[in-house]
Amino acid sequence: MAAEIAEQPAAARRTLDHLLPERDRLREVADGRRRVLLVARGSSDNAAIYGRYLLEVVAGVSAALAAPSVATHYRARLDLADTVVVSVSQSGSTTEIVETQAWARDCGAVTVGVTNVEGSPLASAADVALVTQAGPEVAVPATKTYLTQQVALAVLADALSDGGLAANLERVPDAVEGLLTTDVSDAAEVLAGADRVVVSGRGLLLGTALETALKMEETCLRPVRGYSYADLRHGPISVVSDGLVAVLVGAAHGPLAEPMADLVGDLRGRGARVLGIGGTAAFAERCDLHLAGPDLPETVEPIASIVPAQVMIEQMALRMGLDPDNPRGLEKVTSTEFDEKNRA
Repeated sequence: MAAEIAEQPAAARRTLDHLLPERDRLREVADGRRRVLLVARGSSDNAAIYGRYLLEVVAGVSAALAAPSVATHYRARLDLADTVVVSVSQSGSTTEIVETQAWARDCGAVTVGVTNVEGSPLASAADVALVTQAGPEVAVPATKTYLTQQVALAVLADALSDGGLAANLERVPDAVEGLLTTDVSDAAEVLAGADRVVVSGRGLLLGTALETALKMEETCLRPVRGYSYADLRHGPISVVSDGLVAVLVGAAHGPLAEPMADLVGDLRGRGARVLGIGGTAAFAERCDLHLAGPDLPETVEPIASIVPAQVMIEQMALRMGLDPDNPRGLEKVTSTEFDEKNRA
């Protein structure tokens, strides 16, 4: 896991070089289509959340996350004639995602497959395949494949907008490289000893927060709840009390930067210890512990903002005596009951 985290600057550069030339083809297949529907599971779902926000905020395209069971179990018939369906799977072999992509095409959609494996079933069947260039990923927790999926989705958003993202995307690999040496020792120590942890973010950074929670769960074998800032502000905030560690992922710029800084004081007032990642100077000052985020515009910040969390979680697992590369009970390809049935 540590080695693959360190490979991410090069993986991001390769992916940008490979995928930016695909923008004309993406514009061509999306011409006349008004909506985007994203299909994913697991870490890929968190990347898709970033893609959804980016498509709506930057490209002005209505976007939503699909429920794959609508296709694979309910077998509903939808009119997707005005839709681009983007299926996201690191392996490109998760049966449920591959079958949902085929269903979408049958319903009239054009399809884009985002995967790390050239020639995989997802890539082979898509109208346009955005094949990330992360290289083979051996550790079970997705790191470089997750980051390069976000790069691919940002390329898609750039293609469907006025092209203003490209210059900022070019800054991402260097920003990722600068975060690899983040000192996470205090944060990893606190989390390794915590009984209860929640993670929260909002807007473009929500996917980063949810991915942080997921990585902590699967790598450190500890239940962790990931919340939107808005959801946490409602009923779940009642569980915040002494002994809880709240990990907040903040944006350095944009309309949600100040509200995340305000949340710190509220959580600390309820007894939580707050660990911040990224955000503004005011946000960092209010946190009990803080890890610096990337110096990037909010639109591409989430691609790199996961890196301090990845480094921290790998170190957290080691402090807990766990193997971060091979978490208990997990496999590299996401399986659902649909996949198990189709293997039988």
